[in-house]
Amino acid sequence: MSNQPYEGAPYDGYDPYAQQQQQQQQQQGWAQQEQPYQQPYQQPYEDPQQYTQQWQGQTWETQVQEPVPPQGHGYQPAYEEPGAGGLAHPSRPSGTTAQGGTEEPSSYGPATVAGNSRVTDAQRARLEGRSPIIEPGMQPAALTALLGLLLSGAAAVGSYALLVPLVLLQAVTAAGWFRLNGMWPARQGIALAFLGALVSDVALLVAGRDNAPAAILGTLGVWVLLCLVLQLRSHADPDERMYGLMATVTSAALAIIATGYLAAEPDAVTVGAAAVAVAVLARALPLPTPASVVVSLLAAAGAGIAVGGLTDLGTKGALLGAGAAVCALIGHRVASYDYPSRFVHFTAGVALPLSAAGPVVWVLGRALG
Repeated sequence: MSNQPYEGAPYDGYDPYAQQQQQQQQQQGWAQQEQPYQQPYQQPYEDPQQYTQQWQGQTWETQVQEPVPPQGHGYQPAYEEPGAGGLAHPSRPSGTTAQGGTEEPSSYGPATVAGNSRVTDAQRARLEGRSPIIEPGMQPAALTALLGLLLSGAAAVGSYALLVPLVLLQAVTAAGWFRLNGMWPARQGIALAFLGALVSDVALLVAGRDNAPAAILGTLGVWVLLCLVLQLRSHADPDERMYGLMATVTSAALAIIATGYLAAEPDAVTVGAAAVAVAVLARALPLPTPASVVVSLLAAAGAGIAVGGLTDLGTKGALLGAGAAVCALIGHRVASYDYPSRFVHFTAGVALPLSAAGPVVWVLGRALG
């Protein structure tokens, strides 16, 4: 054996410091390889408020108005086509009547996300101290006068000639009342009311003028019961069914009582319809309301005297004309309620003055004749 030290390869034993350094190098290498895959998911934090949308544009001015609850007849729920068995059911809140382009929005205000309810034009007018009433104006009054003159002239010809303008009046009455109440479209209700008017006309022609009360009131009673039965089939809420029932019954009643022109004496129809025509035209003149009402009544009485001189009524036509004018002005006032649309003015505004005067023409005609 040699005492010389070993001069071969260096000692390759366990070195914990070297092994630890090697592991750290491997971990760094793995991190560099995984970094491209981790980077897309490491997004810096951003404040979400900087992307908050800033609303700019035109919308209904609601944030400056206090929410106003519906008030009486000013609240007009709009109605859609009724479902199976129902007459009508609501589709959208009232106040903003959809006119198919017939009305322009009154005003726009700043954008708002407060969520307040839309203030209707009628409610806005009340808050501002203005009247929510808009009268039909001269154009609907001219149509009413034309239809009244047609009734007046046809009555002098005969009952069947009178039937033509009368049916037109009853159709416009049925449609106008539903539109006045915000129920549109409501084809089933309108058809039911108009059908009642046709049945009343036929019943009167068959029964004769002497049995006019039985024909008119009998038809009205049957139609109220029919409307009630049909409305019970509706799946709408109880309040909605009641509203639809009342609107349908009222529409049918107004269309049916217009049969009074067919039941009245021809001379009374001639005088009364002419007086309504003159009264509505005088009411449309640009005068203060009290003066306009007085002028309208005086003009109707004068027309009654003038047309009555051509018939057997003579000067009694003044009373008949004035009575018919009072009912016509009531119908005119109803059609003017709560910012109605142009469509209301050209349906209810045209028909209601004549329809409301029908029973008075019948009653006063029999009393004075």
